[in-house]
Amino acid sequence: MLEKETSTEFDSLMPRVGFSRRGFLVGSIAAGFALATQPVMAQTAIDTTPDGLVTGIEPLVGADRHPVPAYYARPEGKGPFPVVLVASEIFGVHHYIQDVCRRLAHQGYFAIAPDLFVRQGDPTKISNVQQILDGIVAKVPDAQVLGDLDAAVKFATAHGGDAKRLYMTGFCWGGRITWLYAAHNSTLRAAVAWYGKVDGAPSALAPKQPVDLAAGLTVPVLGLYGGKDQGIPLDDVEEMKGALKKGKSGSDIVVFPEAGHAFHADYRPSYRKAEAEEGWKRLLDWYARHGSGRG
Repeated sequence: MLEKETSTEFDSLMPRVGFSRRGFLVGSIAAGFALATQPVMAQTAIDTTPDGLVTGIEPLVGADRHPVPAYYARPEGKGPFPVVLVASEIFGVHHYIQDVCRRLAHQGYFAIAPDLFVRQGDPTKISNVQQILDGIVAKVPDAQVLGDLDAAVKFATAHGGDAKRLYMTGFCWGGRITWLYAAHNSTLRAAVAWYGKVDGAPSALAPKQPVDLAAGLTVPVLGLYGGKDQGIPLDDVEEMKGALKKGKSGSDIVVFPEAGHAFHADYRPSYRKAEAEEGWKRLLDWYARHGSGRG
């Protein structure tokens, strides 16, 4: 296992939800990288140590009482620690997302990444990207995701997290979700969305897109995008910038001209070290600017 399992201390505090905890936890939180991301770029993939951290996998209780597994990482000690919600790419809560949580924990945060696909399937065990998109991602309602993120906030703040210092970040699919959650939960102090789609056709499961909500945001969101992203047109990014300027959230968008999509994903060929490191620095600065209070 990649994580240092410390879930026993939380058992007595969790509500009974009528499922086999052991079998459930073995499910969709991957010990390694998702099958669809193979082969992994081992020469650039980052593996952050759990030393000095408390990490584990815990079942949350979603808004519909459905069990939702989540990976968490926080510093050792009692806290309270500022909380960061982490929304995954389409590949689920695999090694990369868990590693992001550990990186944040080493910076003093309680980072938690719930499996937001758990009702629709397990993307970590599917090797075909289109099958993940059509069979799982396309079936996930935005309302369900927002409710599960609310559950993650409740769990984190009940186990050493500080409800008054709440942040978020997300990548690709999770980048879009970050924009949506910032509109949903005004108690967020700040959020950072990495190359998440901002526009698209509305549907019953996704009635609103980030661009529709931008002007009404009250949470400051930093968007990080690639100028050569083949999946997110720069015209859409510019439209989002214009919509943000109509509001008063203080949100901003930074475009890295030479980067494509998934430039932070250190385990994939799309990784660009300089832009990824600059983006990470901007994330930490954005949180600090908006009062993370990490000493």
